[in-house]
Formats: sequence, structure tokens, C-alpha cells
Amino acid sequence: MTNKRQNQKTTSSQNTEFTNFLRFATWGAVTAVCVMLFPGDARSGQVATNLPSDTPKTFQPRTDAFDYVKREEMIPMRDGAKLKTFILVPKGATQAPILLSRTPYNASERVLRFNSPHLAAAVPQMDDTAVAAGYIIVYQDVRGKYGSEGDYVMTRPLKGPLNPTEVDHATDTYDTIGWLVKHVPESNGRVGTIGGSYEGYTTVMSTVHPHPALKVTVPFAAMVDGWIGDDWFHNGAFRQEGTLDYIYDQEATRKGDEKWWSGVRDSYDEYLRAGSAGAMAASRGLEQLGFWRALTDHTSYDYFWQDQAVDKLLAKEPIQVPMLIVCGLFDQEDIYGGPALYKALAGKDPTGEMVHLVLGPWNHGQPRR
Repeated sequence: MTNKRQNQKTTSSQNTEFTNFLRFATWGAVTAVCVMLFPGDARSGQVATNLPSDTPKTFQPRTDAFDYVKREEMIPMRDGAKLKTFILVPKGATQAPILLSRTPYNASERVLRFNSPHLAAAVPQMDDTAVAAGYIIVYQDVRGKYGSEGDYVMTRPLKGPLNPTEVDHATDTYDTIGWLVKHVPESNGRVGTIGGSYEGYTTVMSTVHPHPALKVTVPFAAMVDGWIGDDWFHNGAFRQEGTLDYIYDQEATRKGDEKWWSGVRDSYDEYLRAGSAGAMAASRGLEQLGFWRALTDHTSYDYFWQDQAVDKLLAKEPIQVPMLIVCGLFDQEDIYGGPALYKALAGKDPTGEMVHLVLGPWNHGQPRR
């Protein structure tokens, strides 16, 4: 009997402890839920009236580990337009040369090949050797594109009959270089220009009435004559695929927000179904775009093409800046321009000190690698 009573007392005590534990656990759970639902207010007894954003009004990234400093500038041109420019300076640089590229392809992306703290990885591949040599790298949106002010004109002609304004790629490069040598204290005042394709065109244009600080230029696969053999026509044959979609992407909006669309896997078949380049263009609304209208108005090698053929224009100018022309023998877009440019200039450089030509087994983009 004694053992039985003791067991009953023990069981009763255990039941009481378990009941107390459940009460405590329940109270703790309710408290925890209140704290999670009303952080801060659970203790004060007040009800929350707002929930602050996790995102700060201004975030300051920490780039102490980067081996370069990136600056963004709006550089003024002679007509008042300001061009968006990115300046990438290696940390510790002093008396460093500048390498400038002017692009219609979004300078902010061109200086961010990889989101890396290392300058050689951030810049386009063609610039990594320049980084290794200690260059300051500069990319600029051409006027009218992305972050730059002004009006965009496809491969804007030099000022003259086809361009009644006082600005072109030559003047914009001149003004940009003038600003850079005054406002980049880490530089030694010496500038080179480099670029491929459209950027090759702006690179060549930098040599027309060049700024005294321009010391060298390297055009890759440059667009030189858009009718004879580069981009739009090839000896009069109109290049449909790669022209209509390019014009659409380039000119529909300043920032390239509108993209060429297609619902057909085989673009060759799509053009056959359309019936003509004009019908294809009309189905996308290209008649609204200035350069498409120019193409359709000038299908023969008339003054429009002859007066802006870069090889013919530079043949009339003195060679003032050393030039390294690079082009590929398998370039599907601008195979004509490089050799034509060299042919136009080489005769004025009998000692071979100013103009050099490099040919290789490359397609359109490969020389830049």
C-alpha cells in the first residue's frame, strides 16, 4: 500500500509539472509570435503604423578592394551638348596615357564586361593589354545614344554637304580629348583612340583635324564605305539580314529599348515570306527611322555614299596620326574597309612609319580579341 501511495504521489507530481510546462510553453510561443509580428511594439504596447523599406535612399558601394577608380562625366561639346563618359583610372596611376573609345553600344556596359574589382576583367577584351601597360581607359556614348545628349545620326557624316551642323565625330573627339587632358590629373596628356566596327569608324574619324594630344589610333574592322563593301551594301547588293534589324535596334529609341522581333526560326525563310526588304521593313515600321529612309532613297552609288566614303575623305587629308589598321579576311560585315583605307593612305607614307596594316584569319569580331 505504501508503495502504491508513493507511486500515485509521484505520478500526480509529474502531471502537475507537465501541465505547468505546457502552460509555460504556450505562453512563450504566443510571446514569440507577438514579437515577430510586432517587432519593437510588442514591448511598448503600440501598434506598428509603417514598415520601413529595406532599400536605402542612396546606397554607397564599397570598392576599396578595386584596383581602379571609375568616374562618370558629362563632357561638354562645342555646341553645348554633353556626352556621357566613363573614365577608368588604375589606382596609383601617374603620368599615364589615355585610351579612348567612342561607342553607340552603351558605354556603361562596355566598361563592365565582368563585374570585377580588376580593371583588366571589367574592360572589353581588346583593352586588357592596354590595362597591363598602365593605360587609363575611357569609353564615351556618341551623341544621341544612351547617356549622351544631342541627336543621333547613323555614322554621322563629317560637317559639310551631308551634315550642315558644326559637329561630327571628328569635332566630338577633338573636344573630348581636350577635356580629358585638362581634367584627368593622372594622365600624361597623351591619348590614343581604338575601336572596332562602328567604334572603328569613330576611331578613324578621330584622325580628321585631330587634337594635338592624339598620338596613335587603332581601328579594327572599321566601316569605311557603306555601299562598296561595308555593312549595308556589298558592291551594290543590299544586305538584308543584319541591316534591317540593326537599324531598328539602333534608331528606334535612344537607349535601344525597342528590339527587333521575329516569330520564325529561319530568318532566310522569313525574308522569303515577306517578299521584299521593303515589305519586311514596313511590317516593323522602319519608315519612321531616318537611316532606313536614306537607304531607300540612295540605292545606287550616288553622292550620298561617295561624299562620306572614309577612304576617299582621308586620302585628301594629311597623315598626322600613326594608324594601325586591323582587319579580318573572313569579316562578314566590313571586309572592304581596312584594305581600302590602307590603300588610300599608304601612298602618302613612303617610309611606312605612319600607316600599318594587319590582316588575319578572323571574322568581324575576332580581331578585337
